[in-house]
Amino acid sequence: MAKTIPNPSDYIVPLNMNGLQGRMLHMKAPKGKSREILFVYGHHSSLERWFGLMQNLNRYGAVTMPDLPGFGGMDSFYKIGDKATLDNLADYLAAFIKMRYKRRRVTIAGMSLGFVIVTRMLQRYPDLTKKVDMLISIAGFAHKDDFMFTKRRHFMYLSMARFFSLPVASSFFRHVLLSPLLLKTVYKHTHNAKNKFHGLVEEELEEMLNFEVRLWHDNDVRTYMQTSKEFLTLDNCKVKVDLPVHHVAISEDRYFDNHVVEQHFRVIFNDYHELANLSIGNHAPSVIADAKAAAPFVPPKLRRLLAKQL
Repeated sequence: MAKTIPNPSDYIVPLNMNGLQGRMLHMKAPKGKSREILFVYGHHSSLERWFGLMQNLNRYGAVTMPDLPGFGGMDSFYKIGDKATLDNLADYLAAFIKMRYKRRRVTIAGMSLGFVIVTRMLQRYPDLTKKVDMLISIAGFAHKDDFMFTKRRHFMYLSMARFFSLPVASSFFRHVLLSPLLLKTVYKHTHNAKNKFHGLVEEELEEMLNFEVRLWHDNDVRTYMQTSKEFLTLDNCKVKVDLPVHHVAISEDRYFDNHVVEQHFRVIFNDYHELANLSIGNHAPSVIADAKAAAPFVPPKLRRLLAKQL
């Protein structure tokens, strides 16, 4: 009998938070596991993109991954007259945790920008630290100086983010620059895409490009640009968090200087534990990564911690 391949749609349910319509992926805990794991994805994301990683985490407990406003097809804050700031995203995440977990404790894992949002939430709601039994960063960061961009590239990215976060400019970006044909033609030649697509055969490249088009259309342009502007000017080091952080670093991360990230994490958190410094070539799993391809992002030391009974 052929083995059934899990489908993310089997685990996705609607999510309505503060008048914003989105989705949530939830996978029940395996028999004998009581850990509750909340995963917060990063930029340029959707529930489907992270399903392979969720399958790995699900081995150690129940896994929940909510959409964030403006990401993965969820309504953006702009729909209700708010702005896609880190503070608003942190408030949303705090409300979700209070609603979802109530009297239960939770393991929180944040990927890249997702960990930035988690950090800001814990800084704004220090009472929630009591609900967290483990805090995990996967390629997370804390400060604008963590980026390895040249001053010229940083200025270019920040200028573009500021311009395209404006209403008219973001509308032009969405309806003109994100046309599928133009996006497929141009995107693969950009600086970031050259790293993502390096070494792919033609069939893999086509699959990646199709998924990239979907991601760009599922993520609200103003939210994408506003959050880009915020993390390019970020300083999350002003408020302490009374929790240790368990960090998975990427040795060839094209975005972050891991030594600088560690210094900033030590300023914020009451302890720092590096679980791995992975040599896997990319900041994040491929947008089409299945469970096997995503497995290295849950390294052995993290697996042992997650396997411990609570």
